[in-house]
Amino acid sequence: MKTAKNIFVGLMVCAMVFASAEVQAQNNKKNTAKAKTTATTSKKTKKTSTPEPPRVVTLPSNSNDCLFAIPLEMDKPYGPTTAPDGAGRIQEVVADKAHPDIFEREHNSVWYKFTVPYNGELEISIAQLSEWDDYDFLVYRNTGSYFSNQVMLNKVTPVAVNLAGIDSAAMFNAVMKGGRNDGKAKADPKRKSTPTQNGNRKAQADNKPAFELTPEAKPTIGMFHDATDRMLTKSQNGKFIKSIPVRKGEEYYIVLDNCTTNGQGHIITVSVHVDAYEPLVLFYDRKGRKYVDVDLMILERSGKDTERPIVRDEHYRGGKVKFVPDFGYLLYAKRDGFFSIYREFNSRDLMMRDTVMVFEMERTERGSTFQIKNLDFEAGEATLIGNYDSVLMDYLMMFRNHPDVNFLVKSYVQSYGVDIEADMLLSLERAKSIKTWFVKNGIDAKRITTAGMSKNEIKRAAAAALNEKGGGFSMVKAELIITGKDVQ
Repeated sequence: MKTAKNIFVGLMVCAMVFASAEVQAQNNKKNTAKAKTTATTSKKTKKTSTPEPPRVVTLPSNSNDCLFAIPLEMDKPYGPTTAPDGAGRIQEVVADKAHPDIFEREHNSVWYKFTVPYNGELEISIAQLSEWDDYDFLVYRNTGSYFSNQVMLNKVTPVAVNLAGIDSAAMFNAVMKGGRNDGKAKADPKRKSTPTQNGNRKAQADNKPAFELTPEAKPTIGMFHDATDRMLTKSQNGKFIKSIPVRKGEEYYIVLDNCTTNGQGHIITVSVHVDAYEPLVLFYDRKGRKYVDVDLMILERSGKDTERPIVRDEHYRGGKVKFVPDFGYLLYAKRDGFFSIYREFNSRDLMMRDTVMVFEMERTERGSTFQIKNLDFEAGEATLIGNYDSVLMDYLMMFRNHPDVNFLVKSYVQSYGVDIEADMLLSLERAKSIKTWFVKNGIDAKRITTAGMSKNEIKRAAAAALNEKGGGFSMVKAELIITGKDVQ
């Protein structure tokens, strides 16, 4: 009996051990599976991560009154905004029998104003964030003093009217068929703004990566030059009205009203349609072989003292910019670790160019070299001749904007090796002439060193010129080489 009892106890112990081992194995499998699931989920999350949505602009509390209209910049989207809330302290727009084609009253309104920069046709793009909202708008031309009072007394007639209501029945049918969306306007994924074929070919030829513009919000109502309706009343269901002609210096007001209670915001863009040149403007890091974002400002000049910023972006990645005929422009771009770019040009100079403007960003690191080819000297002398001012001006602006960067001027001569010593001296004297030009135009002489060709360089140049396979003389007349940066 004792033996049987001992055998029975032993079997029970073994069973408990095996059971414990099996439970532990199962737990390990669960933990492993959980870890794999977590890792997979993490990977999926990483892959499907989407860029942050644009920041919402909070409408000022008093912007629903004409006196506190929000100023708009031409061609620059304003929004997405918060929802307009109420009619403000003053109900400026109220319909009557004599003026039936305006708002019956302001429901949830916001006022905007802008000044026309040049003659053309006014365009207004409004992308509402919810398709269920019912936005209307009126456009007034500023008539001068006490303008808001004149609007309130219906003594000013709007120059453009869009009161078209939403087609609720059609929207309901669409929802029943396809399911209601989240109520927010989304860009069409199939609609992409890309450079033209000429621009793509140019980028490929220069071995630059292709660049695509980000999709933009599609307008839901507005005013465009190719629309047909002059006005949309409350009984109509259209979306867009035809542009009106505007002239430089005129000031206009837009009152945008949402008839829907508890609605959502919008994005509004105002522009003037003209036959303009709209290239894709990009900035390219030649050494890194990639497009980079820059702190960019472009000013439009319509006179000696009249300047208007058309681009002002601290993180400009790339986009289309509208240049209007017969206007001057000033472009200034900067980025840490790179030379700033400063350009002055006239739109007439751009009309014959490609549809893509690529500005190459040059690094300020030691050893960076800039070759100068279109530079001429008197034969056998060190005197600069020709249009050397325009050739050197871009480099002058580069170094003037970066006073901490020092550089070497090295000059080259075309030599057959007949008098090597004389050629060495001539190349050095030409480098000194270039330095003198820089110093004369405001660059500190301490920042510039000079060098000519060495004896071996002249021998190699002469041998290449005498050898047909060598390709003849080099076209490089001088080089500017970064030697270092002063610690600020």
